[in-house]
Amino acid sequence: MENTLSLKVIISALVAVLATSSFCLAEGKRITASEAAAYIGQTATVCGNVASTKYAYRSKGQPTFLNLDEPYPRQIFTALVWGSDRPSFGAPETTYSGKSICVTGQIKSYRGKPEIIVRRPSQITTQ
Repeated sequence: MENTLSLKVIISALVAVLATSSFCLAEGKRITASEAAAYIGQTATVCGNVASTKYAYRSKGQPTFLNLDEPYPRQIFTALVWGSDRPSFGAPETTYSGKSICVTGQIKSYRGKPEIIVRRPSQITTQ
């Protein structure tokens, strides 16, 4: 009985360690825009070239889209800045257009495409 309990405790500990290490795999890791889809739900730094930008000031939430490596509508990864966060960025659609950037944050899926919602300028670095 005691051996069974010890075995259960060890297995539980191993599962916890493995779950934590797989979560941390992308943490701090630099990946390409095309790799981002494999890291949905994780925090990582996604790097690529800004292929197209769009400030949709007439749309709900006034989003700004920074599409990496492929322009809209073929985008493979998007950094999204909501209108409420724009004052911190100035005009990101102009600032980052055509530049090589890295974006850090939690990768989410929107309509089957990976994206990071960017709240602070420190989440974006230029290369």
